[in-house]
This record gives sequence, structure tokens and C-alpha cells, in this order.
Amino acid sequence: MTSPVLSVKDLRVNFPSEAGSVSAVRGVDFDLYPGRTLGIVGESGSGKSVTSMSIMGLLPDYAKITGSVKFDGRELLGLSDKQMSDIRGNGIGMIFQDPLSALTPVFDIGSQLVEAIQAHRDVGKKQALKEATELLDLVGIPDPHLRLKSFPHEFSGGMRQRVVIAIAIANNPRVLIADEPTTALDVTIQAQILDVIKLAQRETGAATIMITHDMGVVAETADDVMVMYAGRPVERGDVDTIFSQPRMPYTVGLLGSTPRPDVSAEEPLTPIVGSPPVLVDLKQRCQFAPRCPVAQPACSDGEPPLIPLDDAPSHQSACLRAPEIRNRKIDGELMFKPPQLSEDVMASIPRDERPATLEVTDLRKEFPLTKGALVKRRVGTVKAVDGLTFDIRKGECMAIVGESGCGKTTTLLEIMDLKPENGTVVLNGKDAAGMSNSERREARKDIQIVFQDPMSSLNPRLTVREVIAEPLNSLGFDGDVDARVNELMGLVGLDSSQLDRFPSHFSGGQRQRIGLARALATNPSVLVLDEPVSALDVSIQAGVINLLEDLKRKLGLSYLFVAHDLSVVRHLSDSVAVMYKGKFVESGPTDEIFENPQADYTKKLLEAIPIPDPAAARQRRNAGSANASPISQK
Repeated sequence: MTSPVLSVKDLRVNFPSEAGSVSAVRGVDFDLYPGRTLGIVGESGSGKSVTSMSIMGLLPDYAKITGSVKFDGRELLGLSDKQMSDIRGNGIGMIFQDPLSALTPVFDIGSQLVEAIQAHRDVGKKQALKEATELLDLVGIPDPHLRLKSFPHEFSGGMRQRVVIAIAIANNPRVLIADEPTTALDVTIQAQILDVIKLAQRETGAATIMITHDMGVVAETADDVMVMYAGRPVERGDVDTIFSQPRMPYTVGLLGSTPRPDVSAEEPLTPIVGSPPVLVDLKQRCQFAPRCPVAQPACSDGEPPLIPLDDAPSHQSACLRAPEIRNRKIDGELMFKPPQLSEDVMASIPRDERPATLEVTDLRKEFPLTKGALVKRRVGTVKAVDGLTFDIRKGECMAIVGESGCGKTTTLLEIMDLKPENGTVVLNGKDAAGMSNSERREARKDIQIVFQDPMSSLNPRLTVREVIAEPLNSLGFDGDVDARVNELMGLVGLDSSQLDRFPSHFSGGQRQRIGLARALATNPSVLVLDEPVSALDVSIQAGVINLLEDLKRKLGLSYLFVAHDLSVVRHLSDSVAVMYKGKFVESGPTDEIFENPQADYTKKLLEAIPIPDPAAARQRRNAGSANASPISQK
């Protein structure tokens, strides 16, 4: 094999804090070869992004960085910002997570591409504009010569990410770093962006680092995988080996926490219990030991090194029990066992005999399209929701899926408002249109919502006790509020001793559980879930999904669930409605829709889902390569 284009040895990064020195990265080693993709995976706080930022020289001055980062044999650590500017965007290109903050809002796209080209090469503006047009065409932006004059806010999220990729590859870099490039994107846009990155890699011959927490993205794109935990690598190997024969309990846990879109969900997911350690004054032990189901006393004697396995030298693991792990088992027993869910109180009752908790008929919502600066005039109508009809029975979860802008959230808001302008919303047999204001207020006890971002949906100035008690006090609870709050904390798996803490003191998964407790406070019959797990790590996401499933079984709750992650939808929902431009193009039982889709749009959605299995992903890719359409036309 050729020599590595990027070589990282014993990279360590420390940040000062009031609590002490934060060891964000602790001994990262890897070699990156031309044309290959290294996937770096792990939970938030594992050191993935700090590793990439230290390679790019983008960390603040107060960060203490030691070790070695060599690009083409040249040591990068210790170079000045001016020296690094010659390498950034030229030798090493980077695709950032948030394309809107990565682009300058006051300059058009053409100017930013031209700047990236002229910063590293002596070319005239005419030639730079020509290259900029070719780059936009390469990454699949239609009418590139016209879109050069557009500003970032005039592009969709997916198109902005394509522009960021175009800037990253403008000077044919030898290394391309993609830091969570698809996190906030719809599944179809995500698939297109991954295709664009692969195309860019083929065009430039670049070695690529793909940083993500999505195991499906890793399976689709990576050649090699490095799993990070608590700032250091804990397992490394080729992608097929890591997914088929993981030899580190943390990797086994990550894979067990990941829902699969290609398999019917018969068993609950297996979440990793607990939270990652705070990286201050770490004890000399295996950092995963407190969360590991197979930890031994020896795991607390020191931190195991990342070493090659005797039976597979190219596969490395930092676990004392790695030689015993086979097929995600030790001594024939599963390492992570799925939790026992409550008995389904509605299982014996056929759907037709269950009461309908929510009935929606011919729901419509239109927005006027206006023009003019001083005198506004109506020039058209946007049909955000265009004649939706569905019903949800007790103990049932219905999911609405579709791309951004198709009308999913508008549908939820119209239902939650209980004042539809057009159409009918019937909640537990009562038509919302005929309700008085006091009846509507009383009805709100029966329908509650859980929002996407658990932090912004909780008042940071209120304690957890006050957050959960708020709906009880405002909607008139006549019982013991404190007793009910304690009951709700236990219901969502939190300790009531934490009631006097503030939301900022909790992890993302715990905050989402607090939001769920607040929604359950009034004993609703219907919960509206707006992307409730999209902001969570895969291991924490699994625990929240299991909790939602358990509550549905135990309490007979009905869920109206909106998500763009179709893997989660398959695991949690009983039925699915596929939405496109305000209408349902297909609906039916979940397994039926996933296994035998009829509408072309549904097929397109399902084909775009990344599968967390490299072999299955490769098989699907080979099957679809013969009739694949150009990226710009997808």
C-alpha cells in the first residue's frame, strides 16, 4: 500500500475549565491512505469533532495540543495560522455540519467559490468563475451559471451542503474531512449528499474522514472504522469486520441501539445504560466499565490499551475480554439483553373494536403567496395541507413521513390548535369545531405534544418540578400535584431526587424524558411526537424509543408521530402515511409499506435510507447502480 497521506500519532487535546483540565482527546492514532474513507463514530463528547478541528488547526489558542499530525510527511502541529491557511482548503478540505454557518450570508455563492479558488491558485476571475460553474454542476446544482449569483439563504439545506462540498473540493484536496455532513437533512437529501461526497472523492482521489454518529452512514461510506469513547479510540478495523464481529462491548452496544429499516421490529432495542464520563480527572480504569454489562474487577485496575487481536491482527480492540467476544456474545450469551417491555393492554382487542382517539377528515391549510414591497397583493396560494383524512385508534402509533416542506409539522399544528379552518378534527368522539373556548381548554388535557429539541422546549429558569407541574396547574389538576410529579418522574425512568435541578443539568436524553413526563402529566389519550429522538445520540435514542413503546403498551396511549428517520418509524409505528406536497401518496400498515411500497415517492424514500450493515448496503448499491440517475436529476 502507498504511504499515508495523513498520519496522526498520540494526538492529545486538553481544554482548561473551572472544574479542571478537560481531556477531550486522549491518544488518537491512525493512518489515512489515498482513496480510502475512515469512519469515526461515537457518542457526543467522544472527541470526534475535536480530533478533526485539531487536524485543521481550528482549535482556540487556549487548547493544549500534543502528539503528531503529519500531512504528506509535514508536521502540522506548531504551524502558525498563516502557514495552516495554505493547507486548509488546498491540501485538506473540510465539510462542516451546519452549511448555513459555514457560508458567509452577505456574499453570493459565486464570490465565495471564486475566493476559495483564488486563495490558493493564481488564476484570473474569469477562469475562477468558469471553474466555480463546473463545481456547482459537479455537485448537482441545476442551472449553475445562474445560481452563482444566489445567496446562501436562497438555497435549501441540501443545496447549501452541496455548495460547502464544492468549496471543500475546489482545489482538489488530498484529504477531505466531513464532520456530520448529513445530520440535519432529510433521508433523500442525505443520500444525495453522500453520493456527492463519493463523487468528489472519485474526482479528486482524496482520502476521506467521515465523522458521524449514524451507523448507517458509516456502513454505506466507510472502508475502515474507528470507534471513539471518552476521547480515545476503543476499536478499529475494516468496516465489514466492525459490523459483523465487533470485539469491544461499546461497539456492540452502539450496533444494538441502532434500529434497522430493513428488518421488522419484533424486539425492543438494547440501549447502553448510563452516560459517558465527564472528561475531568479521569480514573485509571476502562472508562466504559461503569456502563459495561460484562465488566470484571480487572477492568478497574487500569485503562486497557488499543491492541491488535491475536486471531485478527488488522482488528484492534481496547477491551480485556475481546478474545471472548464472538457474534456479540460471551460464553454464548448476549452481552446486551433487550429490556422487558410492559404487557400490551390493547393486544387482545382487534383494531376495529378499539375506540378512535383522533379522527381527521379532509384537513386543509392554505397560505397566501403575496408580492410587493409597499402594497401587498396576492399572487397565488400555497396548499400546505391538502385534504388529509386518517384516524388513530387507542394504543396505536401512526407515523407521518416525508421530506421537509411536505406539510408534516403544519398538520400537527392544525390538529393541536383544535380550530381547523377547513376540515374536521374529532378528539375522543368530540368535534373540535363545535367546542366552546372552555371545552377546548378542557380538551387540551387529552392531546399533548413532545417537541424535537428537548432543551428549547423546557424553560431553563424553572426547576424540573416546576416544568412538570406547569400543565397540572394551568389546566386545573385537583389532586396532589407533588405526588403526581413524583409518579411521572418514575414513569419516565428518572429519579425524583433530581426534581429541584434545572434542565441544563441534564443530558439530552434525560431532558427528552422530562418533556415526555410533562406531556403525560394530564393523562392524555393522544401524544403528538414531533421528531422526538432526532437530536439524540443513537444509544440514548434507543432508550427513549423503548420508553415510548413501553408507555404505549402500559397506558394504551395513541401516538401521532412525525419523523424523517424511517428506521425509527419502522421500529415504533403500527401504520405509516407517506406525505408529499401536502397530500398522502400512500398509507397502510408499517411492515406492508416498507416491504411492498407502491408509490414511486415511497420507493424513493425507502431506497435512500442508510442500512447499518455494509454487506446489505453494498448489495443494494450494486443492484441499483445499473439504473442510477445523475445526481443533479435526483
